[in-house]
Amino acid sequence: MKTSLYKIFFILFISFFASCKKSENTSSKTITAVKNEIEYSSNLAIYKYNGFSIVKVLNPWPDANKNFTYILKEKNATVPDSLQKYTQLSVPLQSIVVTSTTNVPFLEMLNVEKSLTGFPHTDYVSSAKTRKLIDAGVVKNVGQNERLNIEKLIDLAPEAIVTFGVDNNNPMIANLEKSGLNVIIQADWMEQSPLGKAEWIKLYAALFGKEKEGKILFDNIVKNYNDALKLVTNQKAEKTVLYGSMYQNQWFVAKGHSWVAEFMKDAKSNYLWADVDGSGSLGLPFEKILEKAKNAEVWIATGSFKNATELGNSNPHYEQFDAFKANNVYTFESKLGATGGTIYYELAPSRPDLVLKDYIKIFHPELLANYNFTFATKLN
Repeated sequence: MKTSLYKIFFILFISFFASCKKSENTSSKTITAVKNEIEYSSNLAIYKYNGFSIVKVLNPWPDANKNFTYILKEKNATVPDSLQKYTQLSVPLQSIVVTSTTNVPFLEMLNVEKSLTGFPHTDYVSSAKTRKLIDAGVVKNVGQNERLNIEKLIDLAPEAIVTFGVDNNNPMIANLEKSGLNVIIQADWMEQSPLGKAEWIKLYAALFGKEKEGKILFDNIVKNYNDALKLVTNQKAEKTVLYGSMYQNQWFVAKGHSWVAEFMKDAKSNYLWADVDGSGSLGLPFEKILEKAKNAEVWIATGSFKNATELGNSNPHYEQFDAFKANNVYTFESKLGATGGTIYYELAPSRPDLVLKDYIKIFHPELLANYNFTFATKLN
């Protein structure tokens, strides 16, 4: 009798131990290397596992002293112990707040714009589809980027807030996290590669469980971009280009490795500041600009000017440029939404294929004779 009891206890013990061991192995299993789902972006990485994804946001702002890691967990999935220290979000999300107009097109492309519950400066949103949600009160105004209304965000209780930082001191982000809100830092604005910036659609695809749809959308943009590149394969970069305009006694030109300069290079133009190292912009006095670009054939002006007269009235010295005299000035910023938002700033980062076509139309109009500008406007 005792022997039988011992056997029963022994079997139960072994079963219990095996069960615990199995559970332990599941929760502390080694994370094996998988392929990064991101191809072009320098600031985003996504690693897809069975039941969860690891999202890494790199170089989130200039001279950043840290990166960010997020775990996107599917229902009933087990996340290894080694990843428990990172912010976890249950996906697919049902509600979200974003803080940049560049995020709105991604939501719309994935058909999840109705999940947007809040946005700062709602007047900046130009898309008719999302404006309709704002006007109906579905999307609430949640303040300003640097001073988000935390009380309103707590009331809205979004499952995630996607925002950004500008330097290593981000008290607003810390306050959001202290309030128990899930915050995701994004760095799409740090991307200088046109396709790299557009690839951030894959983050939103992962958040909403639409990875397949996101990949199809992005692959189509890549194809369109590459098709546009083929148009200018045999073209020479001959047309000299001036970029920018005066702002508070300085003229800001795009540096040679900036997002804008990449488009001008890909469109086969001779951008006069292409040799300036770095990204971002460089401020120069007017005299330096005139000295170098007086005879430039094309001027890409910054600002929401409607015509050449309005541009000339803003600064009488502009009339000294040959491009102005020849009526060969363009801007990408004149098309505005119903409440004053700039369509280019909102949509261009997610549709670099259309931006590139606009530039090709400017520099090599014969290649796209029947193409109508998406963003650019010639200032007549």
